[in-house]
Amino acid sequence: MTDYAAPLADMRFALKELAGLDEIAQLPGYEEATPDLVEAILEEANKLASQVIAPLNHSGDREKASCENGAVRTPKGFPEAYRQFVEGGWNALPFEPDYGGQGLPWTLGAALSEMWNSANMSFALCPLLTQGAVELLQAHGSEEQKEAYLPRLISGEWTGTMNLTEPQAGTDVGAVKTRAKKEGDHYLITGQKIYITYGEHDFTENIVHMVLARTPDAPAGTKGISLFIVPKFLPNERGEAGTRNDLRCVSIEHKLGIHGSPTCVMAYGDSGGAIGYLIGEENRGMEYMFTMMNNARLTVGLQGVAIAERAYQQALSYARERVQSAEVGQRGQPVTIIHHPDVRRMLATMKCQTEAARALAYVAAAELDRAHHEPDESKREQHQVDGIDLLTPVVKAWSTDLGVEIASIGVQVHGGMGFIEETGAAQHLRDARITPIYEGTNGVQALDLVGRKILRYKGETALRFCQRVEEEMRALDASNRVKTVASAVGAACESLKQATGWLVEAAERDMKLAAAASSPYLRLFGTVAGGWQMARAAQRAEELLAEGEGDAGFLESKIKSALFYADNVLPQSIGLMTAATRGAETTLIFDDADF
Repeated sequence: MTDYAAPLADMRFALKELAGLDEIAQLPGYEEATPDLVEAILEEANKLASQVIAPLNHSGDREKASCENGAVRTPKGFPEAYRQFVEGGWNALPFEPDYGGQGLPWTLGAALSEMWNSANMSFALCPLLTQGAVELLQAHGSEEQKEAYLPRLISGEWTGTMNLTEPQAGTDVGAVKTRAKKEGDHYLITGQKIYITYGEHDFTENIVHMVLARTPDAPAGTKGISLFIVPKFLPNERGEAGTRNDLRCVSIEHKLGIHGSPTCVMAYGDSGGAIGYLIGEENRGMEYMFTMMNNARLTVGLQGVAIAERAYQQALSYARERVQSAEVGQRGQPVTIIHHPDVRRMLATMKCQTEAARALAYVAAAELDRAHHEPDESKREQHQVDGIDLLTPVVKAWSTDLGVEIASIGVQVHGGMGFIEETGAAQHLRDARITPIYEGTNGVQALDLVGRKILRYKGETALRFCQRVEEEMRALDASNRVKTVASAVGAACESLKQATGWLVEAAERDMKLAAAASSPYLRLFGTVAGGWQMARAAQRAEELLAEGEGDAGFLESKIKSALFYADNVLPQSIGLMTAATRGAETTLIFDDADF
C-alpha cells in the first residue's frame, strides 16, 4: 500500500474558490477562521493523517479488531493514534465554544474529515459517530444533559455511538423492539442492537450510546420510538465515569472490510435494565435521531470522496512504477503503464470524478454553515431547503457509489496485482463497499431526495437548482475550453429538468413509479451537480492563470479534468434521464414470478 498525502492543492482550491470559505469566515461566529489559521490547520492535519493515522491502515486491516469476554481491542497503534488525535484538539474543531469546541466552520471540518477517512477509514469512524452524538445533544438535549456529556464528547475524552438497528429491524426502524420502562428520573433499557460502530473499544474510558427504544404504551411504528442516552459508565457527581451500566458487547461482526473498526452486537439490560435518560419527549426519537443521521450522511459522503482519493493515489503511484509493454505505435523499450491510453483513461476517470465529488461535498458543507450562521433568516431558510437539505442525499449516495466504482477502477489499473492483498488496492474496494449501505442505504437516500426534497415541493427545489446552474453557465466569460464544459453542463441540466417534470407527473399517477425512478434520478442529479462544480472550477482556474496567480500546472490540470468530465461523464445524463423515466415504467412490468 502506498503512502497517503492529503491533496492539499485541490482541497485549498475547493475550499476557497468553490465553497467560498473566505466568505463563510465573515459570518457571525466564524471570525477566527482566518486564512493563516486555515492554512496552519490543513498543514498540521495532513501531518497527523499521513504520518500517524495512515500507516495503521493496512496493518489494522490485517490484524483486525477483536473481542474477548466483552472486551474489545482495536489493532495495534489505534489507541495511541486516537490519543494524539484528541490531544491535538481535532475532535473539537467544528463545535460551539460553549462546551469546549473551537467554533470553526463545518466547511473546513469537511476537508479534515476527508483526510482522516482517506488515511484510515476504520479509525475515522469513531470520531464520525461522536460528532453525530454531539450534534444530536446540542439540538435536542436538556441543559443538564449538555452539561453532563457535551464537554467530554467534544474534547474526545468520551466517544458516542448511534444504536438503531436490530436483527429484525434494519432500514425499517419502526420494527424496533428494544424496551424502555420508566423508573423515577430514568428508564430501564432492555434489548439487543446490532451493527453498532465502536459500540465497545479501548480508546476511552466511557462510551455514550444514543439508543432508540419503545416505551410500554407507545404507538406502533416509527411514531412510537423514543431516544435515550445510555452511557457505558454513569457519570458521578464530579461528571466522571462512575458506576458501570448494565450493557455489554456480545460479539463483533466479521466483515468484508473496515476490519480495524469494531462493529458490535450490543446487549442492554441482561441484569435487569440499563439506565437510560430520555432525550426530549417520548415518541419523538426518530425525529431527534435524524439530526445525528443527517450529520453522519454528509460525512459518509465524504468517506466516498476519501476512499476514491486514496484509491486514485494508489493507482497513480503503481502506474508510474509498473513497466510493461512498449508505447502504442512504438517499437522501443517497455514503458511505465501510465503511458498507455487506456490506463490514462482510467486514471482520468478516477481523478475528475473524485475532484467533482470533493467539490460538491465541500459546497454542501458550506451550505450547512450558511444555514446556521447567515444573519438573515430568509437566507438561512433558503440555504437549508435549497442547499443542505437538497444536497445531503446526493452527496451521500452519489459520492459513495463513486467511491466504490473508483476503488474498483483502481484494482483494474493494477491488473492482476490489484487482486493480490499485498498491494493494498483490494482493501480500498473492500472498505468502500459499506459506504453505500450504512447511514441509510443509497436506495433510501434516493427515496429521500425524490420524496422529501423534490416531490414535497412539486419539483420546485430541483428546478431552482437547475435555474441557478444554467444562469451560472451562461454567465461564464471564458475561453472555448471552459465554454465547452459549460455547454455540456447546460445540456445535462436539461435532462435533469425533463426527468424532474416526468417525476412530478408520474408520482400523481403512481408513487411506485417515482420510487422506481429514484435511484437513476439521484445519479443524474449528482452527475449534473458534479459537472456544475467542474465548470466553476475550470472558469476560476482560467481566471487565476490570466492573473498569473497560483500553480500554473495545477490550474491547467484542473481545466483538463473539467474537459474530461464534460466529454466522458456528462453524456451519461441522457441515459440516466431515460432510466429515470421510461426505465421506471419498465421496472414495474416485472412480477414476482419473473425473478
